[in-house]
Amino acid sequence: MNFLKRDEKVELEEFKSLFPILINEIISELEIINFPKESIQWIEIMLKTNTLGGKMNRGISVLHSLESLNEGRFLSSNEIFQAQILGWCIELFQAFFLVSDDIMDQSITRRGQPCWYRQQKPNSNFPENKIGLIAINDSFLIESCIYIIIEKYFKNESYYTNIVELFHKTSYQTQLGQLLDLTNQPIRGDFSLFNLKIHNRIAQYKTSYYSFYLPVALAMLMSKVNYEQAYSAAKDILLPMGEYFQVQDDFLDCYGSPDVIGKIGRDIEENKCSWLICQAILNGTPQQIELLKKHYGIDNPSDVELVKKIYDEINLKKIFRDYEDTSYNLLMEKIKSTCIYVPQGVFLKLLSKIYKRNL
Repeated sequence: MNFLKRDEKVELEEFKSLFPILINEIISELEIINFPKESIQWIEIMLKTNTLGGKMNRGISVLHSLESLNEGRFLSSNEIFQAQILGWCIELFQAFFLVSDDIMDQSITRRGQPCWYRQQKPNSNFPENKIGLIAINDSFLIESCIYIIIEKYFKNESYYTNIVELFHKTSYQTQLGQLLDLTNQPIRGDFSLFNLKIHNRIAQYKTSYYSFYLPVALAMLMSKVNYEQAYSAAKDILLPMGEYFQVQDDFLDCYGSPDVIGKIGRDIEENKCSWLICQAILNGTPQQIELLKKHYGIDNPSDVELVKKIYDEINLKKIFRDYEDTSYNLLMEKIKSTCIYVPQGVFLKLLSKIYKRNL
């Protein structure tokens, strides 16, 4: 264990304390251009509502990765500060996608609260006046805030362009993942596009790049890692780790308590190419698969319950447990074989956060 590492609870509290500073920076920029006060208030509420409330694992992972990459020495206060800034940029990045994703999926709750598009307008006194599709523009504003912050705090760094390019590329990759997720929902009852190969591709683009590769790659840029083998080695571990994380997410969407996971799962109702339906097709009897074709993808409680009943008959919970243990062991093998390029601690920290999470 690295005796120079700081207490993680202290790190998390310091990380949280930085957010109001960033909000004030954005508000100051708007005040300089004499933006209307009501609109500034809308943006402030929108940023706070959609960025706060999560576990912040992605954001704090930049600092944890930086610590592992520089094991054996204290990080300077400026390095810690910059890692926290980039961490908040990732949290904003996620908020930007979640706001739009909830609209596209017609989700109901997010982090235990109504989704942003379903909430009352900040400038209205009438509960029936919902934000609605204005949330689409709000998601654009959240993304723009990322680049305002990066320019302010990193413009003079040698790796400034690399950071901007990394965020742009990751945004593109995640958008591709969203497209795959939304378009691999065939006509209800048609299971031709429901297979693990397609699911893994969706998971890689929708989740792996921004949730796992982005925080580590940012820390590597800060550490002046400039050889491509290191980034390729990191990607070789972090992309499968993201796929594993997405499979967990699919499982929790069906079996997780809304009070614990902070949202009401709707993969069955939305006819999603979920890992569970892919496994049900592989492991179910012809009769069970025919029933799934009739009832999967219908937004009706009785149909959803019937799908879950078939899942239980197939014993998908055991199939998931076996998958989780196998994936964990494979990831550990990969981690042990790549320490010549990137310290193992970078990956072990991330894996420890997600193994058997909320299950």
